[in-house]
Amino acid sequence: MDHHCLWLNNCMGFSNYKFFMLFLLYSLLYCLLIVSTVTPTVIQLWRGRLFDSCVKLHVLFLTLVSAIFAITLCFLLIFHIWLLTSNKTTLEWLSVPFFANGPGSKAFDVGVQANFLQVFGKKKRLWLFPVFSSEGDGHSFPLSCQMSSHGPPVKNGHERCVTQRTVASPKEAAVTIAVD
Repeated sequence: MDHHCLWLNNCMGFSNYKFFMLFLLYSLLYCLLIVSTVTPTVIQLWRGRLFDSCVKLHVLFLTLVSAIFAITLCFLLIFHIWLLTSNKTTLEWLSVPFFANGPGSKAFDVGVQANFLQVFGKKKRLWLFPVFSSEGDGHSFPLSCQMSSHGPPVKNGHERCVTQRTVASPKEAAVTIAVD
C-alpha cells in the first residue's frame, strides 16, 4: 500500500496505481474538453450576446470549476508521472526507504521504460484501458542496487547496480536474489 487517498476514499498501491493514473489522465482530458467547448459560450456572454442570467451563472461556474480542476489535475498528473518514471510511491517520496545498509532513495528505479512497464504492463493495447496489466505480483519488486545487510550496494562494471528481486519469506523478513 502506498497511501490512503482522502479524495477517492481508497488506498493507492500496486493493485490500482494504473487505474489511478488513468483516472487522473481521463479526468484532466474531460476538464479540458469542457473548458474548450464552453469557452465560445463564455466569450459570447462576455460580449453581451447572450442575456439569460441563468445561463450566465451556469456557464461561468462550469468553466471556472473545470479550469481550476484541469490545472490541479495537470500538476497532480505531472507529479505522478515523475513518481512513475523514478519508480517511487508517494510515501517513498516523503520518506526515503531504509535498508539494512542504509537509505536507498533510488533503490527501486530500474530505468524509465522498465518503471513504466511495471505499472502499465507489456501489452501496449491495454495501456489506455482500465484493466489490470501491471507486471509482478505486488510482493517482490526489482531493485536497481543489490541491497544486503553487509557492505555497500554492489555495482557492476558499467556503474549500474546489479538488478535483483527481493522475495518475502515466511521465516525471514526478506530474502534477496540477484538476477544479473
